[in-house]
Amino acid sequence: MSIVFTARPSDSPFVESVTHGWTLAAGTPTRPAECSWHMVFVKVHGEQRAIITGPQSTSGIARYGEGAEIVWLKFGLGTFMPHLPTRDLLDSETLLPEGAGRSFWLKGSTWEFPSADNVETFVSQLVREEILVRDPLVDEVLKGHTLDVASRTIRHRFLRATGLSQNHIRQFERAREAAALLERGVSVLDTVYEAGYFDQPHLTRSMKRFLGYTPAEHVAETSRSA
Repeated sequence: MSIVFTARPSDSPFVESVTHGWTLAAGTPTRPAECSWHMVFVKVHGEQRAIITGPQSTSGIARYGEGAEIVWLKFGLGTFMPHLPTRDLLDSETLLPEGAGRSFWLKGSTWEFPSADNVETFVSQLVREEILVRDPLVDEVLKGHTLDVASRTIRHRFLRATGLSQNHIRQFERAREAAALLERGVSVLDTVYEAGYFDQPHLTRSMKRFLGYTPAEHVAETSRSA
């Protein structure tokens, strides 16, 4: 194993989870698509970096070196920074400028690097400074609620906050649902039906696009891990 980590949910309504990990060796694992954006804080060989990672529209390859300590903040859908709309972060990584000492620059101010234990305090400070906000419309839309808002406005606000369309996020969630069904031992053909795919090739294309592996590959890997 080239990386070890622990993850926990956050008590902040702006953050979905906090992950703290260490890289034991260099690695290039397959990573799934990701609908949320992250702030990533890396410490390696005494140096620190702050990176904003946007939503990843498709699966790909992650790359990391040896000997790094990493803290990931995964923000909930609908959380965004008005001065950096999430749509502008799609499929990209942004290295934030270094500040003096143990700090980095964000929206014209320097901020101390947070630790895995005090990231919620850091997030609260961003919220107080209105650097970080949350659009409640996104939750309402994803829950399927009918809103008295023009459809064009809904699309604009949803894209601004998440960087992705509603349909894209639903496709991603369906691919994850299909993977969970396969992990529970549901056959590929039954998974096609239960997850709402047209046919097996449709399921295969979707899982490969969003998760980085085919149904057959996932079943084989699940069997090896059992």
